[in-house]
Amino acid sequence: MKKFFHCIVLLLLFSCYAFAQQKYPTITVKNNSSINRTDAVVSIPWAQVLKADPKIDTAKFLVMNKNTETEIPHQLEYKGEKTVQNLLLQVSVKAQESLVLLIFASKAKPVPAKTFARYVPERKDDFAWENDRIAFRMYGKALEKTSEDAYGIDVWVKSTDKLVVNDRYKKNDYHKDHGDGLDYYSVGFTLGAGSMAPYLNNKVYYSGNYRSSKVLDNGPLRSTFQLSYDEWDVAGRKVKVTKTISIDAGSQLNKIENVYTWSGSGSLPVAIGLATRGEKNMKALQDRSGVFGYWEPVHGADGITGVGAVSGKSFTTTLADPKQLLAITEVKNNIPYVYYAGAAWNKGGRIADETAWFKYLKEFQQQLKTPLKITVK
Repeated sequence: MKKFFHCIVLLLLFSCYAFAQQKYPTITVKNNSSINRTDAVVSIPWAQVLKADPKIDTAKFLVMNKNTETEIPHQLEYKGEKTVQNLLLQVSVKAQESLVLLIFASKAKPVPAKTFARYVPERKDDFAWENDRIAFRMYGKALEKTSEDAYGIDVWVKSTDKLVVNDRYKKNDYHKDHGDGLDYYSVGFTLGAGSMAPYLNNKVYYSGNYRSSKVLDNGPLRSTFQLSYDEWDVAGRKVKVTKTISIDAGSQLNKIENVYTWSGSGSLPVAIGLATRGEKNMKALQDRSGVFGYWEPVHGADGITGVGAVSGKSFTTTLADPKQLLAITEVKNNIPYVYYAGAAWNKGGRIADETAWFKYLKEFQQQLKTPLKITVK
């Protein structure tokens, strides 16, 4: 019996020694900014992960916080391709601190879906998407020339971190708050919550509604899709656009990449718009450095929605149209223009007034300028 226990002890010692000697791929996430990053989704090129561990198995793969020994939520991002393009991680890193993560060859726990996007053929070609904070939709061709037609990004406010899009469409009663939010935002013939369109001769040249859609990734931490539009006339110039939109868990804003194409060279003036719905006593943030926001007046029991847009580039100017605020910039032919736009609800439990909303937008731009630094080895 003593011999048996002696063997067991030796085996345990050997296992501990082997574990200590084994080399695991390490990810270091460093926050060089003065802003705490909470539940941020970071992207790591999959090629870097493979370089650290060429034999990695995506079926047996988890990421763990080295200090707390807790599992980090992750997603393998494909971006519409057949092979993995990026590793997405949701992390929290305090200002001026670092986070050390280890990759283990073990099966990860399922990550609850925090983002979702889909085409909605049962509601006149809507395309709807959401995360654990907010929801949006864009309108398809089936809605054009009807009494419900609208051009820009619509907002569905939420007071829950659960996904609600499918349930709301199923109930078909989403203009009333049943305890988790509602759709009371009115887009009309504006750019809504941060859509973009050409702007020439003091006029917005709307494209009409999208023609086709394609989902590239669908959660749990990021959902990405593309919307393509028919060619339309912009002051005598035939223009087409493809919009690639992604939403991350924990964010109030979408990442929007627009690619405009036309015959010829040069640039095309465009506007990013925030609907004001003809309201008075506007609370607006119009910073030409690339931060743009609006906090609407209270709409009775429905509450208050704030909308906003952030760019890494300066705006040419900002101005007020009768029904919307506009930030003017320009795009190059067939070169992506990336910016961020979204919304918040005062009943959502996180952003209660214009001070908090405008602060969120300004800090978001600071985070773009000082992104989390990631190293893999």
